[in-house]
Amino acid sequence: MNKLLTYLREEKQAKRKGGLYHKTQVNLAYNSNRIEGSKLTEEQTRYIFETRTIGFKDQEAVPVDDIIETSNHFAAFDYLLDTADEPLSNKIIKEFHRILKTGTFDAAKGWFETGEWKKRPNEVCGKETTLPQNVEADMNKLNEWYNVLPEIVFENIVEYHYRFETIHPFQDGNGRAGRLIMFRECLRNNIIPFIIDDNYKQFYYRGLKEFANIRGYLIDTCLSAQDTYKEWVKYFYADL
Repeated sequence: MNKLLTYLREEKQAKRKGGLYHKTQVNLAYNSNRIEGSKLTEEQTRYIFETRTIGFKDQEAVPVDDIIETSNHFAAFDYLLDTADEPLSNKIIKEFHRILKTGTFDAAKGWFETGEWKKRPNEVCGKETTLPQNVEADMNKLNEWYNVLPEIVFENIVEYHYRFETIHPFQDGNGRAGRLIMFRECLRNNIIPFIIDDNYKQFYYRGLKEFANIRGYLIDTCLSAQDTYKEWVKYFYADL
């Protein structure tokens, strides 16, 4: 049995404050959104999670979408825990995107597909990505490669992330969805998960950019992040 997944689910069900589930929700939402340009501080993110309110007193105003996407991220992480026993699929990936982008300014745009593959070409780090008409085929190919692996190890999950971001299947929200997938797949395969810290986003971006030539950059960045999460697990659950 995957003890860590069990513990996180139990804390979620009990609505326990101050535990690993609580810490993970705040840190994952804060760092993943911050990497994408959110103006929310970690303390503001924690405040939203703990109180479900947005009273920041004298602090600087933040965009409404930052608040919506933070709240959505909390729901997406709960969905991650609820589905962690299921094989990764396009259905699950699309649901991550739907949850993350619901109620945002993007979702109100007529051409923006919430929970569906992109309709317009996009780029990542100045590089072309899969064209909209080829996304379904490329995502099917990626999932077929991944789901037939005899054993999924840490490096496979990191490679999946690179290939996912290269496809960039959604109009926006690919990074957040991709990092949730990595966390989910670590849990599903009894691997200690990790959170990419915003302070190290340049190493993370370099890793994605150079992965085809130097895989170690991205893998080492993720391993370093995993070391941090291991310490959290050790603190909260000594038996793990």
